[in-house]
Amino acid sequence: MKKILVIQNKRIGDVLIASVIAQNIKKVFPKSQVDYLVYDYTADVIRHNPAIDNIIEINEKELKKADNLIQLALKIRKDKYDIIFDPYAKLQSRVICLLSKTPTRIGFKKREKKPPLNFYTHNIPLLKKKSKSCGKAIEDRVNMVKSVFDLMEDQIDYEPKIVLTEKEKNYNKIDLYKPCIMLGVLGSTPQKTMPYDFIVEIINFITNTYNLNIIFNYAPHQKDEALIIYNQCENKDKIIIDIYEDSVRGLIKLLNQCQLLVGNEGGVVHIAKALNRPTFTIFSPYVNKDHWATFEDGKIHQSIHLLEEKPNLYDSFTVEERRKIEKDPHELYKKLTPDMIIPKLKSFLEMNL
Repeated sequence: MKKILVIQNKRIGDVLIASVIAQNIKKVFPKSQVDYLVYDYTADVIRHNPAIDNIIEINEKELKKADNLIQLALKIRKDKYDIIFDPYAKLQSRVICLLSKTPTRIGFKKREKKPPLNFYTHNIPLLKKKSKSCGKAIEDRVNMVKSVFDLMEDQIDYEPKIVLTEKEKNYNKIDLYKPCIMLGVLGSTPQKTMPYDFIVEIINFITNTYNLNIIFNYAPHQKDEALIIYNQCENKDKIIIDIYEDSVRGLIKLLNQCQLLVGNEGGVVHIAKALNRPTFTIFSPYVNKDHWATFEDGKIHQSIHLLEEKPNLYDSFTVEERRKIEKDPHELYKKLTPDMIIPKLKSFLEMNL
């Protein structure tokens, strides 16, 4: 029996998307043991996935300590995995791969022409462009499997899975007497969050136009910011502010009861898609839409990006200016106005409500 490890010590959305590696390597080796190494706060997004036999949960702060990193790598060596996948391909995960001495180590080829150390036995280049609706991020991760192993196209599973227990499916905190949608009022980072006055204008449009309720989604540490937005909204009676889940699994249960999601690009969008909930995504100007816009069909999953609205705006930026935008995209975010967003959002809501 093959022992296989997937390493993805990053954020929730990355962990969910990389789970397609586990789902596809199980098709190659159905009787294998597939373990998944993730930060502890992301583990709930892959819990109960039948392609993942064991979740190895690590603490992000603890792993940044050199001694702990070495201990983990040596433990993985002792566990004698046959195959390691490293879609993160950063220093921590590369060190784990190198010290593990696992015979087959698969990672993404980085920009350096020749890596200084043999972190991987197979360096898989990133695809030049996307060719499927699942998005380039998912295609790249599936390509890690099919570049090394015999995986036929008709076998491939491009869809990340979230598996709910029967109890979770019966979660019923929401009164469903009228439609309820989830609104991601804040991005996972400040760089992914649109200006607050824009968010308020969009919320006011929704509550003035449709007979529904809105539930805010935000991280526990963002509560004060979410309340600032709430206090500026017109129709507070349509915003359910007292229902909130402070765990990833709780968020999954709550979102599963909502009709659809509108919000900034981030992990919650990928959760909604894995739950088969329609999504309208507002991309931060610095995010590459081709990579992270998954399964967009113009109907169930739609999005908006400043690059599509004002493509010539990006032509004038130097490389240095683009780097500054990534660090602080707020000035550019102001150019993606509600006047641009609302007509597309209106079309999406009318298709999916």
